[in-house]
Amino acid sequence: MNFKKNSIVIYCFLIVLVACNPSKDDTSNQAITQQSWKSQFDKKLPLLGHRNWILVVDKAFPEQNAPGIEYINSNEKLLPTLEYVLAAVNNSSHVKPIIYQDKELNYITEVQSTGVTQFVQSSKKIFANQQVQTLLHDSVFTKLDKESKLFKVLVIKTNETIPYSSVFMQLDCMYWNAEKENQLRLQMKK
Repeated sequence: MNFKKNSIVIYCFLIVLVACNPSKDDTSNQAITQQSWKSQFDKKLPLLGHRNWILVVDKAFPEQNAPGIEYINSNEKLLPTLEYVLAAVNNSSHVKPIIYQDKELNYITEVQSTGVTQFVQSSKKIFANQQVQTLLHDSVFTKLDKESKLFKVLVIKTNETIPYSSVFMQLDCMYWNAEKENQLRLQMKK
């Protein structure tokens, strides 16, 4: 009986010790979170292909009900998240991005949203020489509504609070293009 009491006391002591003395600090927890979203994304990217979408979005981007839309929370700012995602897509062997940004971003002033100028400059460095097209924000939702009925849309939500800062990537085939497709169709008609 005494052994049982001692075991219970030791067990309770260990529970209190663990609860009062967490083994990881905030930095470690943040590293685990970053690793978690990155590994979720890394597992998902090989499954995505031509006509799928990857969105890296600001904090206010709404969660939608469409069944074809899946969400990952990076719990990071948008630019580091975008840099990781874009590098992974660019280094893949099967897809390449067609990049869109909200047209409204180009008209926001520093007075309206502190940090927007630096954000735009930094995003241009991340895009490097890749072409970026602009769309009105509302037209993005129209496109996504239509596309998500047939194709998966992966949304990576960030902690960014600069309005209209989201980046939308429609995936295209890396090893096939419209010119090759047209040639194929002409050959099939012969």
